[in-house]
Amino acid sequence: MGAADRMLRLLVAAILAGLYFTSTITGTLGMVLLVIAAVFVLTSLVSFCPLYTLLGINTCKVKK
Repeated sequence: MGAADRMLRLLVAAILAGLYFTSTITGTLGMVLLVIAAVFVLTSLVSFCPLYTLLGINTCKVKK
């Protein structure tokens, strides 16, 4: 996973968490989006996305 992808995931996770904790998004949708935010943070911290492996996507630049 590339650096830009990790930063974008962390930004989206922060926005989703902010919306949830300010009660802008509540209920089941809020909980689902909070779980998605947690997954984004986790995958950003470990620099690995299992879904990317399944789909064959690589956002990390390889030096030649």
